[in-house]
Amino acid sequence: MSIPDRLKPLLVVLYLYLFLYSIKLLGHSFKLFGKGFAETLLNLTSDPFVGLLTGIVATTLVQSSSTTTSIVVGLVAGGGLSLTTAIPIIMGANIGTTITNTLVSVGHVGDRVEFRRAFSAGVVHDFFNISAVVVLFPLELRYGIIARSATWLEQGFAGVGGVKLFNPLKAIINPAIALTDSLLGGVPYVAVVMAVIAAIFMFGSLAGLIRTMRSLMLNRIEVIIHRYLFRNDVFGLIFGIIMTIMVQSSSITTSLIVPLAGAGLVTLRQIFPYTLGANLGTTVTAMLAALATQHEVAITVAFSHLVFNILGISIFYPLKQLPISLANFVGSYASQSKSHLIGFVSGYLGLYLVPLAFIIFR
Repeated sequence: MSIPDRLKPLLVVLYLYLFLYSIKLLGHSFKLFGKGFAETLLNLTSDPFVGLLTGIVATTLVQSSSTTTSIVVGLVAGGGLSLTTAIPIIMGANIGTTITNTLVSVGHVGDRVEFRRAFSAGVVHDFFNISAVVVLFPLELRYGIIARSATWLEQGFAGVGGVKLFNPLKAIINPAIALTDSLLGGVPYVAVVMAVIAAIFMFGSLAGLIRTMRSLMLNRIEVIIHRYLFRNDVFGLIFGIIMTIMVQSSSITTSLIVPLAGAGLVTLRQIFPYTLGANLGTTVTAMLAALATQHEVAITVAFSHLVFNILGISIFYPLKQLPISLANFVGSYASQSKSHLIGFVSGYLGLYLVPLAFIIFR
């Protein structure tokens, strides 16, 4: 049955809500899997390299770099971690938070061209974060540039109290998550069941969202996107910062843009500064948590997250062709055949599973 055009905007809103719900539920299920384990990992970390791997694994489990950095801030404030141990964990957290947008891109696998665009958009965030870590991790070990800069910033904010931001996403989505919790409370392996439900809703709502958007006036949507939201790199960066501050999750911010990329409404070149803005926006939560502790080293740790991202942007925005080219190459490679996709996904998962195995069995 054909849906009248006047109702399609409401359908877009419904699909968008289900999409956001699925992402939130997926993160919620990951937290049930491993929030306590993540905290244990962070407490056991001492070596900087292991700290980097721990940041990747812990953030993959809780699916929020804001959560990981907030836990780190709390551990530092309680004396459980030192500044030098905490900074590599923060770096790893930036890598671990990117898995959600890559999973979302797999929802486009039915259309080869669409999948290539979406998959490239999903992994460009990975390549930026990995490139930043490759350059800045050894520099931090040798010269402590992040720790020194963050300490200087902390001195300027001495005595400032914390502020709690209103999160509209929580107000809208959390009742549905709470209802899901109550309905599935007694189900065995509830975390696995929630993850499966989240995946079904994610791919189903994504397909419906794309189909409905295509049937609407795409030209009008393109005008809004190109004239206002992604008019230039500065607009894209600011939009990414604001979106992430509002929803307090860079995973959600970057995942939202993947369907638009798959539909061909935004280019990878436009998405890149938006993802950089998401990285900056995600530092706000931990900074507010740290300011609330009034603990000097904890505040320094939170600022180190900001400094790391600013330095990464300063290096790789001028060199943006590197992560963009890598993302384009991977998108093209993975979309050529199922075997290519399986091969890349296996290697991609290894980025998260190998550190976990190393930490467990070392």
